Amino acid sequence: MSDSIKHECGVALVRLRQPLSYYYEKYNSPLWGFFKLYLLMEKQHNRGQDGAGVAAVKLDIKPGYPYIFREREMRRNPLDRIFKKIFSDYDNLVKAGTIHPEFAQTVKDNFDYGAEIYLGHLRYGTSGDYNISACHPYFRRSNWPTKNLVLAGNFNITNNEDLNGRLVNHGQHPIFSTDTQTLLEEVGFYLDQEHDAIYRKLRDAGLQGADIAQGISNQLNLIDIIKNASRPWDGGYALIGAVGNGDAFALRDPHGIRPLFYFANDEVIAFASERAPLMTVFDLAFDEVLEARPGQVYVIKKTGEFSSGEYHEPVPQQSCSFERIYFSRGNDQEIYRERKRLGALLSEQILREIDHDFDHSVFSFIPNTAEIGYYGLLESLRLRRRLEVRNEILQAARQGALTEEALDRLILRGWPRTDKVAHKDIKLRTFISQESDRNQLASHVYDITYGTIRPDDTLVCVDDSIVRGTTLKNSIIKILAQLNPKKILIASTAPQIRYPDCYGIDMSEIGKFIAFQATVALLKEHGMGGLLQEVYRDCLAQADQPAAAMQNHVKCLYDRFTDQQISEKISQLVTPRLDQWHGEVKLIFQSVENLHQALPKHTGDWYFTGQYPTPGGYKVLNSAYINYYENTGRRSY
Repeated sequence: MSDSIKHECGVALVRLRQPLSYYYEKYNSPLWGFFKLYLLMEKQHNRGQDGAGVAAVKLDIKPGYPYIFREREMRRNPLDRIFKKIFSDYDNLVKAGTIHPEFAQTVKDNFDYGAEIYLGHLRYGTSGDYNISACHPYFRRSNWPTKNLVLAGNFNITNNEDLNGRLVNHGQHPIFSTDTQTLLEEVGFYLDQEHDAIYRKLRDAGLQGADIAQGISNQLNLIDIIKNASRPWDGGYALIGAVGNGDAFALRDPHGIRPLFYFANDEVIAFASERAPLMTVFDLAFDEVLEARPGQVYVIKKTGEFSSGEYHEPVPQQSCSFERIYFSRGNDQEIYRERKRLGALLSEQILREIDHDFDHSVFSFIPNTAEIGYYGLLESLRLRRRLEVRNEILQAARQGALTEEALDRLILRGWPRTDKVAHKDIKLRTFISQESDRNQLASHVYDITYGTIRPDDTLVCVDDSIVRGTTLKNSIIKILAQLNPKKILIASTAPQIRYPDCYGIDMSEIGKFIAFQATVALLKEHGMGGLLQEVYRDCLAQADQPAAAMQNHVKCLYDRFTDQQISEKISQLVTPRLDQWHGEVKLIFQSVENLHQALPKHTGDWYFTGQYPTPGGYKVLNSAYINYYENTGRRSY
């Protein structure tokens, strides 16, 4: 994705099922589980740019001693800072003779992260403050182990205001901040209720002291707690958590919008936001890592017993397609095949645009995340060319015209030409946060390979998705124009992004989408600008209605034009004014039909179609359009 947007977080949960001494004896380290957490987080580093956090829960700690620990970091390179500090603390304790790794109990007694349960979180913030209080895991404290709660997640909740109102109705006094805090308090409320009910029952039966604490721990039902807490949640989420008694849990939203994977054996149970890190870190085969089922909560009791249960009735699964197009790493074998397929499905449009002229076309990709789609496109083009050559050779042979000159023409010419025409030099987005500053420096992000393009060539560049088009206009096209091609063709493996997201990716301002800007421009050019006000009135009229009653009124704006008309207008809008180059710029986009063909199991296409999986999506869209029309800077959720 050439545009800079913020997106979703990453989670990792490691639950050891054996004593720490087991891991020293087998793997020569009592911190085997903690190392695995580190690797899981490092392998998902693409999901954490704003912060990171880890937490540990120890089992069977005597009263009077701490058993839950947490470390969070919001400065640059947060993951490195966290683990460097923790491992340094460990090394110092070993050097001081306080810890003897061969005696695992000394690790558990003296080192905060000598534990059996580990939670990790990588933050890519979409809203809220950029300070340590916004970083997961969140921690709800109590003197009762079964009331302590640690929570982390990859999510956005669309009805946070309603949930805070629900907490007020419970009689609480919540501090209105992030949806993470809200979910923590929601789960905590029902955790308290469950705890208190079990406590009263056991107390009345005559239990006391450690026996009553053990009884509460044994009877705690996390499936019921999550079922009661999550009933009003609207959004996309993958959550991991732990209770102070040693129970742990993980869950995925009912529509499966946000991803979550896991595996379990006799040594360890682990969850992560992506499949490939689990495979790599634990040396697993593809089919050993399972996708968490939507609407299911997975529970690991203190005893190590692993089970799952339904906390929400089944609903149609609409897993996020953007997850596959861009956000997850492409080394997952399914994602790799899907991205190649997305590139291959662009071949028909591209061939029409270049008039099937391979001799005067050069194929490349920009940015680097589009490389897999580029490979898929090349495979498709080369296969087509092979079939054409095969058919022409057979036809020439039948006609007696198979000459050396004909073979040279067919075999040595007319094949797709490829070059690495551009590459990213520096990552400005990692340290430039203000959009105006980014735009000033955008022209220096990419370097080009001079001498790769002839003046009569069409330069075809694959992009994985185009959101705002600002990087294209301010940087990429200006740089590619220096190669002096006849035409620049940008091919997006994703369809036109027309609607805001509210489930974990920061694309909430509809007015910044280049597809929306193009549609508005077309409406005004065709004398239909008044429709913008009509849609505004319709959105205002339903603004106070329940989310479930809202409709997508914005869709009628796009319906006035064909996809091709909007693409042509986008092409005009992203074409910069250049003194030295006057060639043509053209953008083409994947069709929604081809998207579904490439991603049959990930049907969440609300970015492109406006068909949201939850009522909260329509509420956010409604707010986004009102904010656009009123030209306010308010967030839509």
